[in-house]
Amino acid sequence: MATISTADFKNGMCIIFNGKMYTIIEFQHVKPGKGSAFVRTKLKDIKSGRVIDNTFNAGVKLENVRLETKKLQYLYNDGVDYHFMDNDTYEQMSMPASDVGDAAQWLKENDEASLLYAGDELISVEPPMFVELEVTHTEPGFKGDTATNTTKPATLETGIELQVPTFIEIGDVLQIDTRDGRFIKRV
Repeated sequence: MATISTADFKNGMCIIFNGKMYTIIEFQHVKPGKGSAFVRTKLKDIKSGRVIDNTFNAGVKLENVRLETKKLQYLYNDGVDYHFMDNDTYEQMSMPASDVGDAAQWLKENDEASLLYAGDELISVEPPMFVELEVTHTEPGFKGDTATNTTKPATLETGIELQVPTFIEIGDVLQIDTRDGRFIKRV
């Protein structure tokens, strides 16, 4: 892996710091009137998602990690592994549920997912930003119950349960924001 200096920092760059991989969210070069220059950074741990603040002395060398994103089509889940296919080469790959993580609750067959790699190591699986899922179970709403912002629980076709407006019924297809699990609209 290549080494970089703090002078080469760019937002979105991935580095190895204290044995963990971090992406640089933001950085600022500071040259005080007295003393030596330094770089203030906000770093996001790729695996845990935790954000830390760190200050590096100017000129410190760190390892740079090249990140690569692959778009793969989700095929199916056989109960143990999740199976994906590269649409360019038609090569299929499977990965355990632990590697897919929380993205599994948003994936339905034939959806496209983004897989983030650092070298040959899979870092994360990202579902599409917005998905359309069918409601499989919810309690019926009451007529005239549209004046207030009341919600009720609904189970979607992937098994996830979330809060939806009371006018939603079984069989409705909903657009959901996968970043925070919010109901956007009825499709």
